[in-house]
Amino acid sequence: MNLVAKYFGNYKDVNYKNEILSGLTVAIALVPEAIAFSFIAGVDPLVGLYAACIMGFFTSILGGRPGMISGSTGAIAVVVASTVQHFGEAYLYPTIILGGLIQMIIGFSGFGKFIRLVPHSVMLGFVNGLAIVIFLAQFPMFYQDPGNAILYSNSTLVIMIGLVLLTMAIMFLLPRFSKLIPGGLAAILVVAGISMIPGVDTPTVTNLLQGKSMEGGLPQIFMSYPANLFSLETLKIIFLPALSVAGVGLIESLLTLTLIDEKTDTRGNGSRESVAQGIANVISGLFGSMGGCAMIGQSMININSGARKRLSGIVAALALLAFIMYLSDIIVQIPVAALIGIMFMVSYGTFEWSSLKDFKLAPKGDFVIMVTVALITVFFHNLALAVLVGVIMAALLFSWDNAVRIRARKRVDEDNVKHYDIYGPLFFGSITSFMEKFDIKNDPQKVVIDFEESRVADQSGVEAIKKVHSKYNQAQKEVSFVNLSQGCKELLLKAKIEVTVDPDKPKYEMVYNDELEENIF
Repeated sequence: MNLVAKYFGNYKDVNYKNEILSGLTVAIALVPEAIAFSFIAGVDPLVGLYAACIMGFFTSILGGRPGMISGSTGAIAVVVASTVQHFGEAYLYPTIILGGLIQMIIGFSGFGKFIRLVPHSVMLGFVNGLAIVIFLAQFPMFYQDPGNAILYSNSTLVIMIGLVLLTMAIMFLLPRFSKLIPGGLAAILVVAGISMIPGVDTPTVTNLLQGKSMEGGLPQIFMSYPANLFSLETLKIIFLPALSVAGVGLIESLLTLTLIDEKTDTRGNGSRESVAQGIANVISGLFGSMGGCAMIGQSMININSGARKRLSGIVAALALLAFIMYLSDIIVQIPVAALIGIMFMVSYGTFEWSSLKDFKLAPKGDFVIMVTVALITVFFHNLALAVLVGVIMAALLFSWDNAVRIRARKRVDEDNVKHYDIYGPLFFGSITSFMEKFDIKNDPQKVVIDFEESRVADQSGVEAIKKVHSKYNQAQKEVSFVNLSQGCKELLLKAKIEVTVDPDKPKYEMVYNDELEENIF
């Protein structure tokens, strides 16, 4: 019972109805995306469907974020498509396995916690950009032949749009009257019932399959790996794609984890989620599926349906497997319009509308970062690049803001000793302003530079202090540095630069608590 409580929560706290119904809704919503991503990756639809089952099942059991849904994703599909196209499907699965191993190493090393360093402006840009991507991704489903931009006939299109609007209306209005059944599941049942009425011509999941089948059995261990699997040549082929799989998968998963943390006012574990994603990808590759990561759309469906525990993800994975094995003939009859309507509502719920209402109150730099990240996400569909650019922009903005904050209060005491009381951080961005504070030529013979209200943040700051010391020595004047941090003092003493050692205790201290760190991350 203790083990069950650890992974699934105390049974008294689990709303089984919400967990099971949310899981079923998510399972149905996983079908069209898994099929679509399979085509993007250049593999059979079953490869994507099995990936959704395997990723969802193992991350739900082992992951660091209850309620988060993982499966085959567009981000991973885009990364591996080139490998499949140029080297064949046999190289896909070693790539996924190696990517999973890299994710496990990152997780065991504790680097998953560093997702907390992603600025809020970058998070907003990521979320808003992804919401727009989810919204735009639904429009190809209105085409009978997306490749040639051929829409369905006018009558079919009108029925589709009407059913989409009905789906959205049910999802919007039903929770206001009853939470007995998730809005998404109710909408699917209602729209599916309407589609059975004679004369209602609307496309179903069958149209998405493009003549392929989603019927299959239990996943089988894949045996058709390259003959030279363990050679250096194979490693050269799969290493960079595997690194991309690991990086893109973790970024999307950990950012989704952070988003759900905010939505539910709880705290997930980034490092544990990294390990779980890695294990799931390794197993996914072994069983011949395309791997994946967290899915923000399906995760939001799950959370908005009231699921908060691991059970919903497990139900979703097992239900999807049951669809593949026993119920494929029924699932392929679900109208595409119902799934489009659900994803439109997910897009609406994912977008942070407050970021637009409050943009006048936010710093201009943060708003620019948010918009930039969103645009890169929308136009390049590269979440890793979007987040990387956003973090770099935020770091540069932070450096610039702090570079201009360094100050020096100057005074001369009764002994004709000039004091420079330094305020603000001393680092690579502020050393120029720091050097300009001193009037070496006109200063008296004795000078004291006090760092009690400052912090020497990097080697550039230490080098700046050494330069100031050297210039005062050249002017044959005595200079002392007080209230430096212990590490900075040691570096200066090694360089044979005088530092005053009393009282010499900075006001800032670093406190580290293993138990606190574990609770946070």
